[in-house]
Formats: sequence, structure tokens, C-alpha cells
Amino acid sequence: MKNSIYLLVALLGMAPCFQANAQNKSIKTVSGQKINVSVLESKITHIMDSIQLPGLSIAIINDAKIAYHHKFGVSNLKTKEGVTSKSIFEGASLSKPLFAYFVMKMVEEQNIDLDQPIYDFLKDIFPENAVAENSLAAYKTLTPRIVLSHGTGIPNWVKGEPIQIAFAPGTDFSYSGEAYQHLGAALGTKLGIGWGSKLDSLFLEKVAHPIGMKHSFYTWNEVLEKHTVKGHMNGKVNMEMHRDKKVGPGYSLQSDAYDYALFLIEMMKPKNLSVSLRDEMLKEHNHFKADNEIHLETGQTGWGMGFAQKPTPNGLMHLHTGNNHDFQAYAMFVPEQEYGFVIFGNSNNLFTFLTEIEKLIEEQF
Repeated sequence: MKNSIYLLVALLGMAPCFQANAQNKSIKTVSGQKINVSVLESKITHIMDSIQLPGLSIAIINDAKIAYHHKFGVSNLKTKEGVTSKSIFEGASLSKPLFAYFVMKMVEEQNIDLDQPIYDFLKDIFPENAVAENSLAAYKTLTPRIVLSHGTGIPNWVKGEPIQIAFAPGTDFSYSGEAYQHLGAALGTKLGIGWGSKLDSLFLEKVAHPIGMKHSFYTWNEVLEKHTVKGHMNGKVNMEMHRDKKVGPGYSLQSDAYDYALFLIEMMKPKNLSVSLRDEMLKEHNHFKADNEIHLETGQTGWGMGFAQKPTPNGLMHLHTGNNHDFQAYAMFVPEQEYGFVIFGNSNNLFTFLTEIEKLIEEQF
């Protein structure tokens, strides 16, 4: 099995799928070092070959423009189908920053208030016993600002159990996809459209299409059925897909590196959102305590409304990881350098790729 996968990647998976726009002959790293594209692609193919990464979508931003974008590898190791320029990947938790931007757009249009409790919109549809009795009072204080900056005290996922809130909301950090789901439901209910395809259509109208994102969706459709690649776990194809009928703000985004890079550029130089609201989104709203595990492991210092933050010698990095296991993704940008980096992969070893590619293009995480 190992040899067959190795041969498949070597023969079929390494031909890059070129974006239609012209590519630069070199790219700049976040510190300004120039890397020849041929050297970059040789490194990419070598890493993919060595770790048996099936498929990859990668984009690099220089001077607030997409300087490089390619797709490599295969969509499905079993069928040997290669990725194409239209291939789409699961974005996993990269769903969250983009949904946070969507919320900010709704704030701009006065459709929701960052500091109004989301319970105001959910109370009439709230399932009985969804929140533990001893946590209901705290739940009723949750606002979009607290949810987007992971200050709710709600676990990442509760898996059908009554929600237990671990601390007074807004006083500490607890990463929570579950809380993002509740915010999505509150937004859709407030707008009177629910949180299914109508909410996704509004996202496309207000966010994706104005930014230029043509291959990004939160709910399943015919485009995704045709172009979404298959996920892989330890070299084996996972034929089960996330065909979500509801918007999953915490996990259900389907996209690629090119589209997401356009979003990062919008964060650097907003044209579809006011600068003041962009600044509010990127401002630190939840500062990590000294003993926070993420801070100790990565050097990240806190969270804005959507992105984590990490001070670096080149400026403040805004970043987010994504992990649906058989799909993984990562995005970062440093506004001071007008630099950004995005990768989407269809397997559970993308972060090994990230570690290896950093040896050429400097630290990205």
C-alpha cells in the first residue's frame, strides 16, 4: 500500500494545477527574502512526496496581492483523480474568521449588535435542557463579541450534552466551535431566514461575491458535489463528505487557498467593510492568561474577533488553523508586511507539510 501511494503521488500528484492569472517568477517571504518559484515548487513536491500528502491548494500574498497560487496532487488516491483549478477543499475551522467577517458586515448594515445577547433571538426556539440549569444565567449574557473572541466558557463541542459554562463569560478563554454554531443560529433567526441555504446565500451576496470568492460555500450544493475533493486519513480515502444543509460557522466552509487569500487581502485592505469595523475585528478582545496552554505552546497572546494573534519580529500575525481530520487548513497574514499564507489539504498530515515548508519560506505559524 505504501509503495503504491508513493508511486501514485510521484507520477500523478506532483503536476501543479496552474491558476489562470500570471504567476510571479519569485515570491517574497514575510521578511522580504526572495524565493524563486521553481525552487518553491520543487520543495513543495518533495515534501508532498516524502509525507504522502494527497492534495494541496496553496497561496502566498505579497504586497497585498496574490503572488502565487497552485494546486497540487490528487483528489482521490483510490481513483487517481487529480486536483484541478476548480477543486474545492473543506476549510474546517477556517470557517470561523470568515463567518466573523460576515457578522461584522451584518453589524455594518445594522442587522445585529456586537453586544446584544444572542439569547434574545434564540429564546423562542431554544431546545429544553440545551443548557445546564446552573449555566443558563451565564448563557443569557453571551454576545457576538464574546462568542467571536472565544470568551464564552462553552466547550469546543458538547455533542448533545447540556452546555456547561466553565467561567463567567468574557473573563477567560475557551475555544468553542459550539458557541459559533449558536451565533449562526441567532443571526439567521434575527434575520428571519434561518441558518440553512438562505443564510449561505446572504453570505455569498454580502461577503463572498463582493470580495471575489467564487468557490466558497457553507452549505452543500451542485458545485461542491462536482468539485470537492475527497478527504484522507493515513493514506486511506474517506468517502463520507460533509454535505451540510445548515451553515456551520465553526466548521462547514468549503473553499480553496485562492479564495481564502482574497479574504485575507480584504482584511489587510478592506473594500467591502469599513476600516473601523475591520480594526475592531482585528483588535485583541481576549488576552491569554500567562498559564494559557496555547500561549505557552505557540507564543500566541490572544484572540480578536475571528483570528488568533501572535507577535513576531515582522509584526503582529493574525492566524487560524483548521482541522476536520481528513481535511486540514491554515491561514495567516501580517498586515505590516502585506504578507499572507494559506494552505488547504485533503488529509490529516497537512501540518507536517507546514513544518517542512517553513524551512524554505520562514516561520508561518
